[in-house]
Amino acid sequence: MRSPYRDEPHAEMLSSYSVGTWQSAVMALPLDLDAPDGHLDPIGAASYNVRHAAKFTPQAVGPAVDLLADLADGGGAVEFAIGTGRLAVPLAEAGVPVSGIDVSEPMLDQLRQKPGAERITLAVGDMTTTRLCADAAVVYLVFNTIMNLRRQQQQVACFRNAAAHLRPGGRFVIETMVPQLRKLPPGETIIPFDVTPEHLGFEEYVDGVQQISVSHHYNIDGDRVRTASPAFRYVWPSELDLMGELAGLTLEHRWADWDRSPFTGDSPSHVSVWRKP
Repeated sequence: MRSPYRDEPHAEMLSSYSVGTWQSAVMALPLDLDAPDGHLDPIGAASYNVRHAAKFTPQAVGPAVDLLADLADGGGAVEFAIGTGRLAVPLAEAGVPVSGIDVSEPMLDQLRQKPGAERITLAVGDMTTTRLCADAAVVYLVFNTIMNLRRQQQQVACFRNAAAHLRPGGRFVIETMVPQLRKLPPGETIIPFDVTPEHLGFEEYVDGVQQISVSHHYNIDGDRVRTASPAFRYVWPSELDLMGELAGLTLEHRWADWDRSPFTGDSPSHVSVWRKP
C-alpha cells in the first residue's frame, strides 16, 4: 500500500515561505474524498505515536481519561477509531471495560503491542456500521476524528451507530475542533496551525459547500521532509447537535476541553456530550 506521506529533499527555503506562497503551492493538489484513510498505511501507523507525541503526555491524557471514567460510571466504554490506544489503554487500566473499533489493522497492530492491550476488545471495522454491543455507558470519538468521515451522511451514520451501542442514559462524547474560517483574511483559504522546526502545518479550506478542508503537513527530519495532505469534512457544533437529534440523542454538556472549562464563542475546540433517553 502506498504511504500517504511523500519523502522530499529538505529545501532550506521552507522556513522562508509566506502563507501566500504556500497557498499557491498547495492549491494544485488534487482532492479525492474517496482516497483511503492514511492510517491504513503501515508506515503511517508505525510513526503515529511519535508524530503526535504531545497528545500522549500525562497532561493531555489524564483529564480525558478522568472525564470518560466519570461518564462511564461503572459501565463499559466503546471507542470509535481507537487507533493505537492513546486513551483506551489508560481507561482500561482505570477499571473501565473498554472495546474499540478501527478501520486500520496496522493501527490496531500498534495497539496490541502495548502493555495492557489485552484488557481491550478490538474489532476491525467502520465506525458508521460496525456494532459491538447495545449496552455501553459511553461511546467516544476523539482528536477531530469525526472529520475523517468526509460526507455529512457518514457523520450522521456515526451518530446513529453510537446511539445503537448505548444503553438508556448512555452518552456519546466527541472531541473536535471548531472550524476557524473567521480567521481567514478576505480572499485567503489557508491558516497555519503549527510552525515549529520539526513540523509545518497548514489548514486549507477548499470547499465551503461540502465543508471540506485539507490539512497539509510537512514533517522535517534532518535533510528529509515527509508530507501529507489528508482531506476532512469540518463540522460546526450546532450541526453536530442536529446529528444527535437525528440519532435520538440530546446535548447534555459542551466544554472547551477535557478539564470541563466553559465553551465560548472563542473556543478553538470542544468536548461535547449527548445523552440517550
